[in-house]
Amino acid sequence: MTAVSDLLFLAAGAALLAAAVIWGMPRLQLLPLREVRVTTALQEVQRAELEQSLDELLRGSFLTVNLEALRLALEQLPWVRRAEVWRKWPPRIDVELEEQRAVAHWGDGELVNTFGEVFAAVLPDDRQLPRLSGPPGTAADVLRHHEEFAQLLRPIDQRLAQVALSPRLAWALELEDGMVVELGREQAKAPIRMRLQRFVDYYPTLSDTRHGRPLAVDMRYPNGFALRFAASTGQEGKGKK
Repeated sequence: MTAVSDLLFLAAGAALLAAAVIWGMPRLQLLPLREVRVTTALQEVQRAELEQSLDELLRGSFLTVNLEALRLALEQLPWVRRAEVWRKWPPRIDVELEEQRAVAHWGDGELVNTFGEVFAAVLPDDRQLPRLSGPPGTAADVLRHHEEFAQLLRPIDQRLAQVALSPRLAWALELEDGMVVELGREQAKAPIRMRLQRFVDYYPTLSDTRHGRPLAVDMRYPNGFALRFAASTGQEGKGKK
């Protein structure tokens, strides 16, 4: 008798649950989603991109829309770094976006944000950004060195057009005026910063050389440097601290 009683209770509970679902589903549809509001002032992300990304996912009512699917879809947009989504009353969904802030080009066609993260997007305008490159996983380190190098170059009023880190971890810079500065690998006796500072100290004299202005300066020597000129001169000059 006890077993039969338990079965009857289970059957009654299942029937009540089914009835609640059947009764409640139409009422879920009585709360249509009225609005999707983006609370962030957008600069890079376009409204058409948002609408296209969310169109299929906004089918349903205020209570049935999948917020996690919305968030993941938004974070797939090229210029979105992070997205957060909430339900708000009256029936609407609020969206907050953190946009990517590009500070440099990376490698072949990608960009680097302020966190040193690489992302794929196309610049919507003709902004002039420095070019960075390096082995996979080194973007944050290359960006940090770019900032250090840029600060060291301020006294000579030169900006960086490119910072490159080779697979052998050797550094090379290109200035906005086209001059290349080879710094080589980090060394205990002659750190990278020391070699670049030596370049800054001697820079005012580099335009007064016998062969004119050099195309490249090799700072990989512990106590000196070498100058490379246009191929037509066939000359290489050396300097020593």
